[in-house]
Amino acid sequence: MAGVRTSLRRSAPALLIFAAIRALGLVTLILWSHAKGKDPHQLLSARWDSLWYVRVAEHGYDFTLTAPDGRVLSDMAFFPLLPWLEQGVSAISPLGFADSGLLVSALASLFAAWAIFLIGDLLHGRRVGITLVALWGMLPVGIVQSMAYSESLFVALSAWSLYWVLRQRWVAAGILASPAGLTRPVGLAVVAALWVAAACQLARRNGDWRAAANRRMVIGAVLAPLGCAGYVVWVGLERGSLFGYLDVQAEWGNGFDGGVAFAGFILDRLTGPAFLAGAGLLIGVAVAAWAYYLCVKQRQPAALLVYCGIVVGLALCASGYFGSKPRLLMPAFPLLLPPAVWVARARVGVIVAVLSAVSVGSAVYGAFWLNGSGPP
Repeated sequence: MAGVRTSLRRSAPALLIFAAIRALGLVTLILWSHAKGKDPHQLLSARWDSLWYVRVAEHGYDFTLTAPDGRVLSDMAFFPLLPWLEQGVSAISPLGFADSGLLVSALASLFAAWAIFLIGDLLHGRRVGITLVALWGMLPVGIVQSMAYSESLFVALSAWSLYWVLRQRWVAAGILASPAGLTRPVGLAVVAALWVAAACQLARRNGDWRAAANRRMVIGAVLAPLGCAGYVVWVGLERGSLFGYLDVQAEWGNGFDGGVAFAGFILDRLTGPAFLAGAGLLIGVAVAAWAYYLCVKQRQPAALLVYCGIVVGLALCASGYFGSKPRLLMPAFPLLLPPAVWVARARVGVIVAVLSAVSVGSAVYGAFWLNGSGPP
């Protein structure tokens, strides 16, 4: 417990800054939504993916929806950990499932910020850790961190798992990687990061896994994929097909085509009336690629590079839901380490001015985005 208190004291400035950024985003959303005649609570808790999670919490996996284009959409596309937590919170509190999802997301975002700070602090010092958390909180799509979505929960579990990988606490890392894999399919990125880090460590020890430390490494590596594998196997059994989960995703229009469909989507906009939207998407892809290059150049630990590379690759190379690409990139927080190091070198006054301006811009964009017609 003493270690937890020490860690919290050291992390407190980062967590307070993060909470302030999220509060600014929520206040801006409330004001914007009321001006538009919309209910901000509904926008956060009862639209798009949130509705699917709540339905799973209420009824289990028993629902399909026929889309206007004839696709049959199954709720099995949504991993179960968030609905399970919504059930648990609702069972011990007066909150309904939707509000339970909001509470889980709010708490998870703080735990995510805590782990992200610790990673930045471990690699580059406290100032970079604080800046890294601030940058993650003020992402243009940062409002998702306050929604009844699974992003905050996933980042909390994956960031803590990665932190323990960096500290070579393999069993703890594996224990956290497993529920990360029960949260989103990209949980495989956490598993791969742990496996690669373990393989590198084992190679440095001449492949001798019999030592106690190496046995703990093996245990962590075995535990890590159990969550994701368990759910995928269950879906396969329910669907009567080894590739049942991939079939479910295909029915939703999701797949992995190396980015061909996304490139075509951008090209259509660049050659049509939505040129500015296409240009913005192209710039966004270039920025993500450049940021990852800087991560490699920065010589980040292999676990972070593997995790981040898979998250970015899956987000940009999936064949569907192009408007959700920014949200799908949100777990790739190591991309923010190079700019965090750069910003942290400036004078305190400059840092405060820059981060304040970006926070306001992010809050306004998040309110505008969430009041739009399409899902984030």
